[in-house]
Amino acid sequence: MKKMISILGDSNIDRNGNKFKFAYELGRALVDNGYRVASGGMQGVMEAVFEGAHSSKFYQEGDTVAIVPSFDRKSANQYADIVIATGLDIYRNVIVANSDAVVAVGGGSGTMAELATAWTLKRLMLAFADGEGWSAKIADQRLDHRVRYENIPEDRVFGVHTADEAIAILEKYIDSYTDTFRGIRPGI
Repeated sequence: MKKMISILGDSNIDRNGNKFKFAYELGRALVDNGYRVASGGMQGVMEAVFEGAHSSKFYQEGDTVAIVPSFDRKSANQYADIVIATGLDIYRNVIVANSDAVVAVGGGSGTMAELATAWTLKRLMLAFADGEGWSAKIADQRLDHRVRYENIPEDRVFGVHTADEAIAILEKYIDSYTDTFRGIRPGI
């Protein structure tokens, strides 16, 4: 089964900017390396990563999964293969964050909410370190003081500058991030 990587980020980006270029290259690299790509399925970073996924020579129908906030399947961008119309609005962020790993590219408060959720869900997390937005602010940081994985002392939001760096971190760590959130308990 292909591992799924969720891409989080700005819904409005410059097509000639560094976020678009990174997201596009990341989408292609993910599919080139056998991953499935998920996102909120809208525009901006989400569309750029799906477009990049479609440009991979290994692309297959079903490699892009859009988890849209409305009940309207047509609200997904043109590169979405599978559209899950949740009708959950911002609450669908938990579903987006519940992939094998997440990569943030820029982003505002919605992206930060997804990142906080992914941290709590004990997901492998990466952040595009170049530019503005939450991804640059949290790259190479821990989101809080809790130890999520005793066997991964370097656990953090791994900062990346290129799609190749992201793939290298995914390949190195994805099989180590296998624990799951088991609910809120006292002292945790």
